[in-house]
This record gives sequence, C-alpha cells and structure tokens, in this order.
Amino acid sequence: MKVVGTMFFQNEKLLIDKPRKRPTYQMIGGGVEEGETPLEAAIRECHEELGSHSVFDENLFELVMEFDEIATSDGVTPIHFYVFRYNGTLEGELSTSEEIENFLWYDSSYGNEILSNTLKNEVVPYCIKEKLIK
Repeated sequence: MKVVGTMFFQNEKLLIDKPRKRPTYQMIGGGVEEGETPLEAAIRECHEELGSHSVFDENLFELVMEFDEIATSDGVTPIHFYVFRYNGTLEGELSTSEEIENFLWYDSSYGNEILSNTLKNEVVPYCIKEKLIK
C-alpha cells in the first residue's frame, strides 16, 4: 500500500491534523489511489484535508523522504510512505470536516504522546534534525 504525507511549516512548526476516527495526530495525507502518482495523491489529499479556503501552489511540493513501515491503523499492513515538503507559505484558512476534527501547528514542546507512529518515529525526528521545527 502506498501512502503520502505533506509537511507544511510556519514559524518553525509543522502542520498536523487530528482525524475524528483516530486518537492521535497525523500528517496531512492519505492513500495513493489507482492510477495516481504519489505527487498527485499528495496534492489531492491536501485539497481534501485542508479545505476549500486553504491556498497553496501545486508546483511547490518536493519529495524529501521515503520509507517502509507498518500501518498504525491496524498494526499489520505494510505501507510505503512518501513524504513531501511544501516549499512555500500555506495561505488562506484551514477548514475542519467530517474527516478532520482539528489542526495543530506542532513543535517539540507538545511532546510525542499525541503523534501517530509515522510522525513520532520518522517525520518529527527528521524535522528536528533538519532544524525545520523547534
């Protein structure tokens, strides 16, 4: 299974969201659908999860990480994860939805108890190492 996530940054913080059906925050992203490239999936998922009032340039996505892991949702499904960095400023307004309960501009002062395994084990350590978040 192929999955994508996109990192948006603002003031040394990473944008993450809290799905209504999950206990932890996750990346903006989701599954790659049949016939879609990972980049196309990342752009689609950003439109779906951030809402119609958010504004971003689809040409500013950069693939920065790929790794394999086991899905947090069931603990058994192997996934290949593509992580994109948005090289611009997210404009407009974020909108919650039936799927997304809340957004958070995350830095390490929040700790990692609220994070999905992907964020906790791969993405946040990368962001700290690269000095992208505090």
